Amino acid sequence: MITKEAVEVAPVATPLTAEPQRPRKHRRAWDEVPRWQIYLPLGIYLLFTLIPFYWILLFALRPPGSTSLLPWPMTFEHFDKVWTERSFGTYFQNSVLVGLATLVMTTVVALAGGYALARFDFRIKRAFMLALLCSQFVPGALLLVPLFQIFAELQMLNSLGSVIIAETVFQLPLSMILISGFIRNVPYSLEEAAWVDGCNRFSAFRVVVLPLLRPGLIAVGSFAFVHSWNHFLFALMFLSNQDKQTLPVGLNTLMSSDSVDLGALAAGGIIAAVPVVIVFAFIQKWLITGFSAGAVKG
Repeated sequence: MITKEAVEVAPVATPLTAEPQRPRKHRRAWDEVPRWQIYLPLGIYLLFTLIPFYWILLFALRPPGSTSLLPWPMTFEHFDKVWTERSFGTYFQNSVLVGLATLVMTTVVALAGGYALARFDFRIKRAFMLALLCSQFVPGALLLVPLFQIFAELQMLNSLGSVIIAETVFQLPLSMILISGFIRNVPYSLEEAAWVDGCNRFSAFRVVVLPLLRPGLIAVGSFAFVHSWNHFLFALMFLSNQDKQTLPVGLNTLMSSDSVDLGALAAGGIIAAVPVVIVFAFIQKWLITGFSAGAVKG
């Protein structure tokens, strides 16, 4: 029984009140890297990358015999010399022809082979994929002797066709593997829906799958073009006439055992590098999209 005295003596319960929040201090997280630790290595890397390019431009644009560290007065004498006297106009045309032909042949053949690897199952599929991967460990120099004998039997030496075939064969394994990965990311149900609508396999591939492979095809084709554009060994071994040479071999002719024309060599290097830089500047968006599509399995 609760008496009146107990009620008067009992303390009155007070409601709990929340403690006042202390102001948080803005502290840097331990895993957050300061910006200077990012910009400093990038700046050093950019410096070591741009200095050689500036040095090439300096030798190509300043007058012969000048020792100035600035390309002033500017002259295009070295470019005119290599383009006309050193036949770089012919070398440039040959390189464009070899690069475009290698791009088309590599893309078409790799597209057919990549589709077969992605959509069909056959007994030697794993062994074939392993052979494609192992072929990437074989340097191009080991292919010179067998390819030279084959082209000699076919009477294809000293022709641009021999270089185009050699470059295509060298680029096919990796290109086929990449394109097969791109095709696997395209849902198979899209092709089945096209078959239901009346398309055959080729029409379904052309209408449904091929448009989705555009970034991947651009990535594979660009690498085939750049590799054939810069490759020196096949053109040196299979081509003997000067009017058949490509730009890398033409640059080699500017160097002799007695002297090196640095101005002409720098101008020739810029002629060889600028088209590739322009191409990559226009297709870089497609390259990033293509590699992202090939890296993630759908």
